[in-house]
Amino acid sequence: MRLPPTIAKLTEVKHLVLYGSNLVRIPPEIGAMTGLRQFTPYTSHRLHWFPYELTRCRQLKGSTVSTRSLYGNVKIRPPFPPLQPGRESTRDLDISDLDPRVWGTDAIRTCSVCGRSIAAAGLHQVWISLRVGTDVLPLLVNACSLACIDALPVPAEGYVPTPHTGGPGIVQPRADYA
Repeated sequence: MRLPPTIAKLTEVKHLVLYGSNLVRIPPEIGAMTGLRQFTPYTSHRLHWFPYELTRCRQLKGSTVSTRSLYGNVKIRPPFPPLQPGRESTRDLDISDLDPRVWGTDAIRTCSVCGRSIAAAGLHQVWISLRVGTDVLPLLVNACSLACIDALPVPAEGYVPTPHTGGPGIVQPRADYA
């Protein structure tokens, strides 16, 4: 279950309540919801990660997320799924019809970081844990270049200290049971 990309048209929504939903993913177009101030996907336990574009919601100050359901959460540290190797070109990839079980989304239109068209560039996916609202969320970044990955902010303290591609080789900081 997913929200449609037309969520981008909801620019005046101030509080998005997805309480108890069966959503598995949120489209990157959520970043266009410029009026969003409060984000509540609480008890949406199938939602394990979020698109990096959520950081574009500059007015977003509050969130209520079931953090124990998230990849890399500070309490139990579930592993991040491995991402596909980076590509310098997307010519041999139909970026408008992707398998979400492989790519985390069914389409990638633009770079999560700079907004450039992915069709005219490469594709490099990484995970990064950042504070969004009042929670630290695992964010999936679809970048057009390694330069865009290098431009990402420093991850939240107590989480994997750099953007990464997930998988069993990623060493997460010790779980915090305090």
